[in-house]
Amino acid sequence: MKLNEQDIMNAICLHMAKRKQVKPEQVQVQLLWDEALGFSAEVVVDGRSQFLIEASMKEAIERYMLNEYNQRVFRSQVELDIEEEMIAIIHE
Repeated sequence: MKLNEQDIMNAICLHMAKRKQVKPEQVQVQLLWDEALGFSAEVVVDGRSQFLIEASMKEAIERYMLNEYNQRVFRSQVELDIEEEMIAIIHE
């Protein structure tokens, strides 16, 4: 299964909204990739910015897969990749 860039952003928005106890609409996400640093995301909640590392992004995807697709996946099954956009590949 593949998640597109919008799915990844939705996963992070929902995850951070739950953690920060705000509405998902209050969360802004920008996905980032750097050759030296790898995958990350900048998240802004109520004007405060924080960066998520790849492991935190995978945690958000785990929760998203469980809540939205009723599928239990583990971080080891989630692979982030860049094609034309950032994608998440869920391995079985």
